[in-house]
Amino acid sequence: MNMKIAFIHYHLKTGGVTTVMRQQIEAIQNRCDVLVLSGEASETPFPAETCTIPELGYSDRLNYTPDPEITAQKVIDAVFSKWNQGCQLIHVHNPTLAKNMQFLKILTALKDRQIPLFLQIHDFAEDGRPAVYFSEEYVSNCHYGVINSRDYHILLRSGLKKEGLHRIHNTINPIEQAEQHQSENVRVLYPVRAIRRKNIGEAVLLSLFMDSGYQLSITLPPNSPKDIVSYERWKNFVSDMGIRVKFEEGLHHDFRELVGSAKFLITTSINEGFGFSFLEPWTAGKLLWGRKIPKICRDFEAQGIRLDHLYDRLQIPIKWIGKEMFFKKWQNCILKVRSLYNFDLNLGDLQHCFHSFTRDGTVDFGLLSQGLQQLVIRRVLSDPIAKDRLKDINPFLKHPGKVAGENEMIEYNRKLILKHYNRETYRDTLLSIYQKVASTPVTHRIDKKKLLAEFFIPDNFSLLKWSDEFE
Repeated sequence: MNMKIAFIHYHLKTGGVTTVMRQQIEAIQNRCDVLVLSGEASETPFPAETCTIPELGYSDRLNYTPDPEITAQKVIDAVFSKWNQGCQLIHVHNPTLAKNMQFLKILTALKDRQIPLFLQIHDFAEDGRPAVYFSEEYVSNCHYGVINSRDYHILLRSGLKKEGLHRIHNTINPIEQAEQHQSENVRVLYPVRAIRRKNIGEAVLLSLFMDSGYQLSITLPPNSPKDIVSYERWKNFVSDMGIRVKFEEGLHHDFRELVGSAKFLITTSINEGFGFSFLEPWTAGKLLWGRKIPKICRDFEAQGIRLDHLYDRLQIPIKWIGKEMFFKKWQNCILKVRSLYNFDLNLGDLQHCFHSFTRDGTVDFGLLSQGLQQLVIRRVLSDPIAKDRLKDINPFLKHPGKVAGENEMIEYNRKLILKHYNRETYRDTLLSIYQKVASTPVTHRIDKKKLLAEFFIPDNFSLLKWSDEFE
């Protein structure tokens, strides 16, 4: 007998979590009966029956404050309208982000009515998103899911029990290899929506070290007003400096053609949830080059995927930006974030932490604010000695996108990714988790102070990640 599964998400807009939810539904649809509940209807066809309950959407889209008990009843009514006996469980996506200020109360009301919940976290508010941080406690005594081993161990240390915490790595849809076309310039592609954590400044910096004739292409602009402001400043900076970078290529060209015409793909992101960007390029037969996020890539490397050619730091002489000035910006940002989260912090440790990551006279480019990143890029453009200095400190800059045994690496990684991240494996993992959620009651809770301490670490505190300020 098919399991009956209800999904809940704030909206069904294209991209991000909605894409993952689509993949989950497509993976299980022959084995489960599905209903999707969301605050906003889908603008495109969805692979399951949907029901719109506006009170589940973003709070800023509503001109009233809904009663969470009434909203929970609307969810229950929708479920029993589809199935006379109700559903086995409700699978909720990103429940710990305060996009809907009543969301935790709604979920608690559902839990109190004995409906099993599976709460899947893609993004933590504690991970550099203070604007969507809930001050109240997260829902207790229900099952949680995460998309990587880093988050799994963080939640174990924060109070959850193994029997109620599940890893569910995403599936990969292979990128079809389009016909390659010759062009005047050799394209290097950063296939990304250019939000702040994608570290656009570092991609621009890398472009200065690429062979002449190489053209960096960035695919998509950001959506949020806050990210658009800094994005426009990068576009203006690149134009003013005469740097060979093209923006918004994905708005004017088919994505498969962009990938197919690229010499290689890059990533410079400093923060990811699952890390699609470390897997998808290989499925198109393309080399990925750039920055590694060790705690995210650890899962992929455990499967044998080769990412050892990526770098995890891009060192800049700290005297280029001024050590004392940088320390003041860094410390002020930490103090601001501390107040936003109401987090206890030993201020006496800050000087020691700062010294620990600048003791060799350098600092990672990914820790700098965007304004400081532009300062570094200006220096590299104006001073050939500075460019050579960066090559000496960071030898990988001498040959961007060049890796010994490239073709063999691409094919090796491609086969492993298709083996470990395919739809069948994904389906089996989901069904196994659903059986446990439906049949195994759990008693546990997340200690929010411990959880925040896992992410708020001064030893690698990045202005790019945590500060809204460009300078």
